[in-house]
Amino acid sequence: MMEKIEGINIFRSAKKEGQSFQILEDISFSAQQGEIVCILGPSGCGKSTLLRIMGGFDLPDRGSVLRDGTEVTKPSSDAILIFQDFNQLLPWKTVIENVIYPLSINRIGNTKKEREAAAVRYLNMAGLNDSFHSYPHQLSGGMKQKAALARALVLTPSILLMDEPFGSLDALTRKNLQVLLEDIWRETGVTIVFVTHDVQEAIILGDKIIIMDKNPGRILNEVPNNLERPRDIGSPGFIELYDRIYSMLQRGSDQ
Repeated sequence: MMEKIEGINIFRSAKKEGQSFQILEDISFSAQQGEIVCILGPSGCGKSTLLRIMGGFDLPDRGSVLRDGTEVTKPSSDAILIFQDFNQLLPWKTVIENVIYPLSINRIGNTKKEREAAAVRYLNMAGLNDSFHSYPHQLSGGMKQKAALARALVLTPSILLMDEPFGSLDALTRKNLQVLLEDIWRETGVTIVFVTHDVQEAIILGDKIIIMDKNPGRILNEVPNNLERPRDIGSPGFIELYDRIYSMLQRGSDQ
């Protein structure tokens, strides 16, 4: 099976106060169609930079990212990046107008009615059927992330790139959005690359967990996750996998 998205020997550096430093060092990864891959690691290990390179928003110094076998050199509506920032919605537009907007600028849908129907479908899927005409300032953080998810899905991308999208939410809202994301993933078959620094979240969501370390950002290990969904955080298998991954992260930080 061809990889949906694949990184090959990626290096990325930056400059700070005139000094060059390595952000990513020899990163290789892959995700197959319909897979959820979680990228797990401490702050500053280059997870967000790697995600931006996957989306074509940044380019590597060396190496390449392939999507369906074609090199990624610029952003595309086939791979949508969702951030942690709650304020990614246009504040002067209602929720449904925010979701319709990318359809309009990409000239998708022949009529306004078709675009509205698509927006309604994904807002319902995201659980926002009562908030179509609300403005972003009237929404909670969790509702804003649901709207951002609907806005991404309305373009029917084959890949969602998610940069700690639930990281600033309270525990209950985060759990509810994890369940929602799994439901949407089952319904759409979209490939998801999900960045997190939370071991439990990575195990709940990931089919595969890529463990990174920093200084420079590099891959420590790739761990397959074959636990049955939905995953029970109190099960022996979950606890064993949590302890194993935590030990890998700890060993990396001690090096």
